[in-house]
Amino acid sequence: MHLPDFKEARTRDKRKYNRIDFKIDDSIEKKYLGKKYYVKTYGCQMNEHDTENICALLEALGFSLVYDYNDADLVLLNTCSIRENAHNKAFGMLGRLKHLKSQKKDLLIGLCGCMAQEAKVVDEILNDYKFVNFVFGTHNIYQLPEIIDKAVDTNKQQIEVYSREGDLVEGLPVVRANNYKAYVNIIYGCDKFCTYCIVPYTRGRERSRKKEDILKEVRELVDEGYREVTLLGQNVNAYGKDLYDDYNMGDLLEDVANLGIPRIRFMTSHPWDFTDKMIEVIAKYPNIMPSVHLPVQSGSNRILKLMGRRYTRESYMDLFHKIKDTIPNVAISTDIIVGFPGENEKDFLETLSLVEECKFDNAFTFIFSQREGTPACKLEDNTSLEEKEKRLYKLNEVVNKYFLENNKCLEGKIVKVLVEGVSDKKNMYFGYSDTNKLINFTSDKDIYCGDIVDVEITSAKTWSLDGRIK
Repeated sequence: MHLPDFKEARTRDKRKYNRIDFKIDDSIEKKYLGKKYYVKTYGCQMNEHDTENICALLEALGFSLVYDYNDADLVLLNTCSIRENAHNKAFGMLGRLKHLKSQKKDLLIGLCGCMAQEAKVVDEILNDYKFVNFVFGTHNIYQLPEIIDKAVDTNKQQIEVYSREGDLVEGLPVVRANNYKAYVNIIYGCDKFCTYCIVPYTRGRERSRKKEDILKEVRELVDEGYREVTLLGQNVNAYGKDLYDDYNMGDLLEDVANLGIPRIRFMTSHPWDFTDKMIEVIAKYPNIMPSVHLPVQSGSNRILKLMGRRYTRESYMDLFHKIKDTIPNVAISTDIIVGFPGENEKDFLETLSLVEECKFDNAFTFIFSQREGTPACKLEDNTSLEEKEKRLYKLNEVVNKYFLENNKCLEGKIVKVLVEGVSDKKNMYFGYSDTNKLINFTSDKDIYCGDIVDVEITSAKTWSLDGRIK
């Protein structure tokens, strides 16, 4: 049994890590043929991609996927700890599974992901959720086959959560959820330690994959006919800093662009590491989408300092305008937290004024969510929930105004759309533009998911656009 420990997770040193190739043990491969599995995923794109690996590992054991957990022999929750809401949803699901297990005694139940890295969560499972068969963390997904097999053979709860990240495992199998869009991890973990954020404790320090492994994976996706790749990391801009002296995210973007895949995206960026080389490369290559997610979190220098963001409002604005001025037709989205401990009306108005200047194409806005074990948890917070909700409502009014304003600028224009699905309405399709805007459009001719088509925008809404194929 290995239990999580935030004190150990906080430790940062220059430990080396090795690249190892995954191989499932022959003795358990296909051992569970005929059994069915269900995975519920919470949280970010990193979790979604982890689930793609988890599904492949389960299928290597012989399990087959079902879409109703009532039909499953194994149910696994891949959890998120970034906000309390996701935490509550996962425990709510465990409550439903407890009822199901009372009817299906042999049902296997597991929990993994970021919540599994929290000592408080694991303690709660040990004390109050003894029906959960196994728990593992973000650092040892590759051990899932052995963890399940041991849980079955011993009929004892298995808790295998490591607080220190281990080696980088290459060659994990993957069952991609999409036949034309793919996630590719390029870096794991984060070293920024923003005071409100639990991710460095749950995902570990920054560890970059070797460029050769990344480029090999993208090349294979090109050969398989994939149309879009998203390069993933908690902070993709830091790519390569731990591995190379003269190779960074700008270089990687350029190398991926030269492989010829039609669309390249990346997320998430930290303003601190966004280099001029990155901006130049994005502007240079038409297959790198002009869509940048650039979290600001607050427009107040005082609050940014309390958050540990390591940039100022002024430096953020300099970067914002450099991106806008250099990359043609770029769309910039952001994250904003309201109600951070100590935020007063003046701080909030500074955030509003930044939004008024930036006129973001999209923004993910949240009320501060206290996460146990982070420094922000210890800060004095004198702002009522009612006041925080009022600020969020006011912020959303402003950001929504600019969403619509930016979308209206596209009316009458032709944009390229990657077709992602068919609507319930006749001849109606949907997909995303190069600037990552949702487009619903009509077509009188047959088109297919994965096609990239020209669409004329006929009308704009706040969160989507309507159009017709040209």
